[in-house]
Amino acid sequence: MEDFIRPFKESDWNKVQKIYHQGIDTNLATFQTMCPTYEIWNKTYLQKCRYIYEQNGRILGWIALSPVSNETAYSGVAEVSVYVENKSKHQGIGTLLLDKVIKESEKEGFWTLQATIMHNNYSCILLFQKCGFREVGFRNKIARDRFGTWRKTVLMEKRSKSDMLSNCCDSKPV
Repeated sequence: MEDFIRPFKESDWNKVQKIYHQGIDTNLATFQTMCPTYEIWNKTYLQKCRYIYEQNGRILGWIALSPVSNETAYSGVAEVSVYVENKSKHQGIGTLLLDKVIKESEKEGFWTLQATIMHNNYSCILLFQKCGFREVGFRNKIARDRFGTWRKTVLMEKRSKSDMLSNCCDSKPV
C-alpha cells in the first residue's frame, strides 16, 4: 500500500470536487450549497500549499489555503480548508494533510493559519486542536446553512513558532 501527500494538480479536480461535495452534504463542513467550478475554486485558493493525499492512486483528501484579506498587512495569514473522503475519515489523513500544510506554509512565509469551523463539527475541531490550533472565539448566527438555519462557528488559529515572526512584516503600522 503506497500512501503519500503531493501537490495538487488541475487533473485532480474531478476527485477533489467529489470530496468537496461530500463535505457540502454533511452540512458541517461549509456554508456552500454547490460545488464551485474549477475556475472559481482555483481563484479562491492560493496557488501555494495545495496538497492531495493519495493512496494506491486514489485521492482520499485535499487541503488548501485561501487568503483572509487582500490587504498587504495580512499577506501571512491564511484560512485552511481540509476535506477527507467520507469512507476514509478517522484514519489520520486529515492530521497528515494539516501537519504538511503547517510545515509548508511556514516555509512560504505564513505566520498565522486560521480555520472557521461550524460549532458542532466536533471531529474537525478536535483535528485542529490536535495539530496545535487554539480556539480564539466564536461567531453566533454568522450565516445560514443550506437549509436556512442560522449557524455559529468557532474560529481557531495557529501562530507560527518560527523566527520569521520577528521580521514578518515589512510594512509599518499606519
